[in-house]
Amino acid sequence: MLIGYIRVSTSDQNLDLQLDALKQVGCDKIYKDIASGAKDDRVGLSDILKYIRKGDTLVVWRLDRLGRSLRHLIDTINQIKDRGCY
Repeated sequence: MLIGYIRVSTSDQNLDLQLDALKQVGCDKIYKDIASGAKDDRVGLSDILKYIRKGDTLVVWRLDRLGRSLRHLIDTINQIKDRGCY
């Protein structure tokens, strides 16, 4: 299953470009956050990490949408990989 994640930092920003891109590649489910990348508590990302199953693929528009820092990005990707996901 293709699972998408989109994020913007503020409610003034628009998710449409990211949403269109993920729909175009065929994501079955898309989670979103409107929160700064520096924020630890991102509900959408937390929900993905609870939901994602072995064989699923996480799709993001750009890597900076997923991680708030290089360390956080690596940790998040390792969590996904450890669950047998891509």
